[in-house]
Amino acid sequence: MPVTRVDLYSYELNYAHGEYVMSGGRGARTQSSTVVRLTTDTGAQGWGEVVPLGGTYLPTFADGVRAALRELVPSLIGLDPTNISSVRRVMDDLLLGQEAAKSVVDIACWDLLGQITGQPVVALLGGVLNADFPLYEAVSLDTPERMVASVRERCEAGIKTFQLKVGNDPLEDAARVRSVVEALGGSVRLLADANGGWDIGEALVAVRAMEGLPVYIEQPCRSMEDNIIVSRSMRLPLVLDECVVTVDDLYRAKYEAGAMAVNIKLSRAGGLTRAALLRDVAQSLGLKVTLEDTWGGDLTTAAVSHLAASTAPQSLFNVSFMNDWTQEHIGGYEPRSVNGRGSAPSTAGLGICVDESMLNHLATYN
Repeated sequence: MPVTRVDLYSYELNYAHGEYVMSGGRGARTQSSTVVRLTTDTGAQGWGEVVPLGGTYLPTFADGVRAALRELVPSLIGLDPTNISSVRRVMDDLLLGQEAAKSVVDIACWDLLGQITGQPVVALLGGVLNADFPLYEAVSLDTPERMVASVRERCEAGIKTFQLKVGNDPLEDAARVRSVVEALGGSVRLLADANGGWDIGEALVAVRAMEGLPVYIEQPCRSMEDNIIVSRSMRLPLVLDECVVTVDDLYRAKYEAGAMAVNIKLSRAGGLTRAALLRDVAQSLGLKVTLEDTWGGDLTTAAVSHLAASTAPQSLFNVSFMNDWTQEHIGGYEPRSVNGRGSAPSTAGLGICVDESMLNHLATYN
């Protein structure tokens, strides 16, 4: 059942809450999505999506993903997409790294495998362990008053966990977090996420200023080494994100940094296959996991939902449904959150019907 055609598409995703702002002045109102459709000789189709968060969050960007795909896609023609490990080996033989580009192909292969076998991806990942699960949302770096207002607004939609963006001036960041804590008390769970924006000194000032607050500290510095140094002086629980890429990083996160949770993003891992591997190793180490991607719409949300639904409940820390954060919905706004909770589609593959008319066609390979 070989791949006979590959189509590349794009579309723009607008942030639903104005401007998304992180540390270091990194912000955007829109992100560019790359979508891949694989078609086999039987007409079966599989879809995937990848949306880098600009060009300064991770070492990837939308045009770079598309350039990598132009190198990879011709070699997909004639491959069996249900042999996902073989597809990955072919891609690795062509390009070193480029995980975001490989991720969108990997997700499309999982969708096809589900379509062909008549099973949802969650069943292929081992089965449903969470019929539904709580979701979190990020709160853009802003004034304390506006961040409090954002949390209150999303609480009304049932969200109970919030990732507060920090990572600039450490004392001002501590004031932001303290304002949310004082306004909402114990009614929500809070993470202060610097996205690697502090250096070691700034991180130490920030975490000491927040000591005693009911808050998790996420990715205070950019590198694993700097986070390890900071963690040795921290009393607050640590979550690591951007610096966790490999299985080796998971061991360092636990045994050197003392992290209690790690954030696994599909495109950083290289797709569902390797994200599931990282998830399973993290679970075996007793680490909790946040499951999501850098950004995305309905397709990304569906892929994340299947991974989350197949995760051990005691290990699942946070999940994001990115299509709640964005305005465009190429899959009919499915899967959709309900009262702050998400679940995986029960139909075959990712469970998403893509409206091709909403996409900008970039190229066809056959």
